[in-house]
Amino acid sequence: MIHGRKVIGIIGGMGPMATADLFIKIIENTKADKDQEHLHILIDNNTDIPDRTEHILIGSDAPLIPMAESAARLEAQGADVLIMPCNSAHHYYDGLCRRTDLPVLNMPELTAKTCEEQGIRCAALLATEGCIRSGIYDPYFEARGIQLLKPSEDGIRALMYVIYEEVKAGKRPHPEFLYPEMERLKAKGAEVFLLACTELPLAFNERTPFVCLDPTLVLAKAAITAAGGMLKNG
Repeated sequence: MIHGRKVIGIIGGMGPMATADLFIKIIENTKADKDQEHLHILIDNNTDIPDRTEHILIGSDAPLIPMAESAARLEAQGADVLIMPCNSAHHYYDGLCRRTDLPVLNMPELTAKTCEEQGIRCAALLATEGCIRSGIYDPYFEARGIQLLKPSEDGIRALMYVIYEEVKAGKRPHPEFLYPEMERLKAKGAEVFLLACTELPLAFNERTPFVCLDPTLVLAKAAITAAGGMLKNG
């Protein structure tokens, strides 16, 4: 801990670009006039963590062991609070919390809280198949009385293509492939679209015709506050 502030530990590698995106968002949203006013951040870019969606769909806890190993490495290096830039990994959130003494910020819960604070009554979930089918986001939105719309089977296939075949593969993403599904969900009452796979904020840009909420940004801001930093413009 430096100057009374906490050290942030990032359980990364799920995937590497999403990990970098979270790190950048923490830097960009921290109020700091010089290097020394930024937060101390440790990153364990653990690409040995198996694919979360694949293992969620077969009922396997295989990703949990290397996630816990990352948590232990970060704690040994001095981390005080943990975050992980992968929505699907939060399927293993409770198991991870049982395997570490450090607090772990919960991205889906923080996203639901943000929606509540913004007065949103109906949101649409854009995520991996594992995240959607396992209902990772459901209890947090149900607890706040916010309707959570899910993509159709065609929509899930389009999401998996953009996430896995484009962003994770290092290719230029085509978020417009998702627009027909987003139009359908908007017609059903969606006020905002949750970019609830950390690859999706990398695919979208400010010119999208839809109102989107970025859980990675929500997590970044929460981490700044949890570590005792100050938010820029807020």
